[in-house]
Amino acid sequence: MKYFFTTCYILYLASTFSLQAQTGTDLWVINTSGKGGNLKLLIETAHSLTDRPEYDNQPSFINDYQLVFSAADENGNHDIIVYNFDSDKFTNLSKTSDRSEFSPSITDCGMYIAAVVMEEDKKQRIWLYPTNFEPAELLYDDIEPVGYYDWYDNKAAMFVLGEPNKLVYARGRNDLIEIDSAIDRSVNKRPKTSEITYISHPSDGQPGIIKSYDIENGERDVYLEAITGSQDFIWLDKNHLLMAAGNEIFLRKYNSPEWKSLGVIQSETHENITRMAFSEDLNVLVITMNRK
Repeated sequence: MKYFFTTCYILYLASTFSLQAQTGTDLWVINTSGKGGNLKLLIETAHSLTDRPEYDNQPSFINDYQLVFSAADENGNHDIIVYNFDSDKFTNLSKTSDRSEFSPSITDCGMYIAAVVMEEDKKQRIWLYPTNFEPAELLYDDIEPVGYYDWYDNKAAMFVLGEPNKLVYARGRNDLIEIDSAIDRSVNKRPKTSEITYISHPSDGQPGIIKSYDIENGERDVYLEAITGSQDFIWLDKNHLLMAAGNEIFLRKYNSPEWKSLGVIQSETHENITRMAFSEDLNVLVITMNRK
C-alpha cells in the first residue's frame, strides 16, 4: 500500500452511495437562535442559497464564515465551491474536467479541503485540495471505492464499498480498525469526544439505530433510533443531534427518548431535506432540499 504523507499527518474516511446519477438539489439557509437543546429555527428566514437545476449538495462549514459544497455544472461534472457568508460570494476551489469532487470537508489540520473524487476511470478515492489553491494531492492510491468521511485525530473513519461494505478507522499504516458493516451513509465524529457515530442499516420500514464506536477505548454504544426513512444526521454539539423527515427538522438529545420538531420549511419549489450543516458562530443552519 502506497501512502502519501503531507505536513499534516492524515488518514482517511468514507460512507456509502454511488457518486453518480444525482438529482437536482439546492442549498437553503435558515437563521437560528439559542444553543444545543434550546436551538430554535427562525423558519420565516428560510431562503435558497443556490437555485439551479443542477446538483448543489453536501454542505460543510470550514471556518466561522465559509461553507464548501459539491456543485455540478451543465455537463454533470462536479466541483468544490466555497461560499463566503461575509462577502456573499461563490468561488471555485476546483474546476476539473476529468474528475468530479464530492463530500468536501476541512481536514483536522486546516490546511486542506478533502474530497471524494470520481476519477476519469471511475475510481473513487480521497484527494486533498490545499486551501491556498495549489494542485490537489492523492491521499491513497489503493483504497477505493470510498464515499463519505469524517476525521478524528488527523485520521479518518471510512466506509469502504464492497462485499460486504465496511466502516473502518485507519489507526496507522496497515492498522485498520473494523467498526461495522451494515450502515447507512452518515458517518460523523461526536464533538469533543473520540467517538465515531453512524446509523446502522435498518430493516425494511424500520428506523435505523444511531451507534457509536470510541476510537480510544474501543467501547461501543447505542444512542437512539433514527427517524424512519432518513439517512442523514448531524451533531449540534456533544449532546444534541439534528435529523429531518420531509420538510420537517427534528432535534434530540443523544439519550432522550424522543425527537422534538423544530418546524417545517414551507416551499412550493423544494422538498425533502437531506444533508445539513450548522454554524454556531453564524447562527445558521444550511440544508439541502430536492427540487420538485
